Amino acid sequence: MFVAQGYHAAAMDDIAERAGVSKPVLYQHFPGKLDLYLALLDESADELVKIVSEALSSTTDNRQRVTATFRAFYDFVAGTSEAFRLVFESDLSNEPAVRARLDRAMNDCADMVSQFIREDAGIGNEEAHLLGMALVGMAQVSARYWLGTDQAIPKDAAEQLIARLAWRGISGWPLTGLADAPVEDLQPVTELI
Repeated sequence: MFVAQGYHAAAMDDIAERAGVSKPVLYQHFPGKLDLYLALLDESADELVKIVSEALSSTTDNRQRVTATFRAFYDFVAGTSEAFRLVFESDLSNEPAVRARLDRAMNDCADMVSQFIREDAGIGNEEAHLLGMALVGMAQVSARYWLGTDQAIPKDAAEQLIARLAWRGISGWPLTGLADAPVEDLQPVTELI
């Protein structure tokens, strides 16, 4: 109901009916509509963080890790539940409790990505987090755009295209251990893998 109608238009009566419970039963579990919305948002955001974590840990090859992470975002957006709309398109994003959860989900994903960048490229925390957030943002925006085109490009082709773009950028940093080498001795990461 929240996805189809938005927070403000979704009535607790309709939600209870759709859930197959009475309105009093719904209020036994959730004191108000915002509480229900936050519970659903938490579940959706946790799912995104989980699949990104699984993608990042699915391989030790950084190029495959980039592809797996983009695939995770595209899978999340293409899911049948449309839960991504709560995380990426909330009509309640100015509500402080909602904003905090949305920011936390994106920061958690960016933090996981930035750990690999920091460890492998040997750059500082702030720089690594900025790059992690940029990659997460690229994944999120491109996946939503792809879905909005009625999947004009097949999903696997779209995620590969964007992963390739990201890999070409991020692979330019030298691997840790080479950071102190003279610039003329450095090879792009792609040549080292």
